[in-house]
Amino acid sequence: MFLCDQWRDYEVLDTGEGEKLERWGDIILRRPDPQVIWPKADPALWDAAQATYVRSDTGGGHWEFREKLPERWVIGLSGLKFYVKPTGFKHTGLFPEQAANWAFMQERIRCAGAWGYPPRVLNLFAYTGGATLACAAAGAHVTHVDAAKGMVLWARENRDLSGIPEERTRLIIEDAKAFVRRELRRGNRYDGILMDPPSYGRGPGGEVWKLENELYPLVDLCAQALSDTPLFFLINGYTTGFSASVLGNIARRCLVGRFGGKVEADELCLTVTTGGVLPCGTTARWLPDA
Repeated sequence: MFLCDQWRDYEVLDTGEGEKLERWGDIILRRPDPQVIWPKADPALWDAAQATYVRSDTGGGHWEFREKLPERWVIGLSGLKFYVKPTGFKHTGLFPEQAANWAFMQERIRCAGAWGYPPRVLNLFAYTGGATLACAAAGAHVTHVDAAKGMVLWARENRDLSGIPEERTRLIIEDAKAFVRRELRRGNRYDGILMDPPSYGRGPGGEVWKLENELYPLVDLCAQALSDTPLFFLINGYTTGFSASVLGNIARRCLVGRFGGKVEADELCLTVTTGGVLPCGTTARWLPDA
C-alpha cells in the first residue's frame, strides 16, 4: 500500500459502522465512508464531532453542526497551507491521503535538480491544488487544469496562502482532454503528468465524461505529451470497481512500451489512531528506469 502518515494537522481518529472520525486542525468532523464495515474501536471518541455529514435516503445529504464553525480554516503540511471547509457531498476541499503521492512526485522532481531549469508538470482534474503546490514547492513549473472555476479559484487562494510564487504555476479552467489535445498541437511537452479523474462529470462546454469510456484514451493521449526524459506519470482513482490493477494495466500499456520504466499500483491508505488503516482509493505510478 501507499501509506500516508506525514500529517500533524490532520488525523483519522477512528473508523466504524460506515463512518470516519477526522481531526482537521482543531475541528473534528464525522463523515460517511462506505468501505468502513467494521465496528467503532472507541465509541466515546465520536461525541467530540463538531459537525456530521448525514446521508439522505434519496441521495446526497447535508451537514449537521453541533456548534458554529469558521466558514473555513487552514491546515498545513511541510510548509504548504490549505483552506478547508465542509462543502456539499461531504467533501472538505482536500484529500489528505494524496500527500503520499505528493511526496513521491517531489522526490522525482528533485531528481531533476541538475537540469538547470524547472521541470514542467501537468496536473489534470487538479481540484484545489494540493498536488500543484507540492510540485511547485519542489521546484517544478505546474500547469493546473480543472473544468470548475470555483476549484481553480480555491487553488489560487491555496497557492497564495502557501507563498508559492505566481510564476511557478499556470491555472487554467478547461476540459482536460481538450487542453491536452491543444498542447500536442502546440508542441508543448511535460516532464511529469498526474490526473485525478472523476467517475462522471461535465466539462465547461457540456462535455460528458464517463471514466470507463474515457480513462484509457486520455492516458494514451497524455503519454504523447510527455517529454523525452519524463520523470513520472501518476493516475489516481476513487471509482468503486476500478482496482489498482486496472490503473496499473492502463499505465503499463500506455507508458512502458513508449518509455520503458516500471509501474507501481496499489491502494492509498491513511493510518487510523485507534488502529489499522483506512483505504482511500488507488494510484498507479509510472517512473523511468534508474
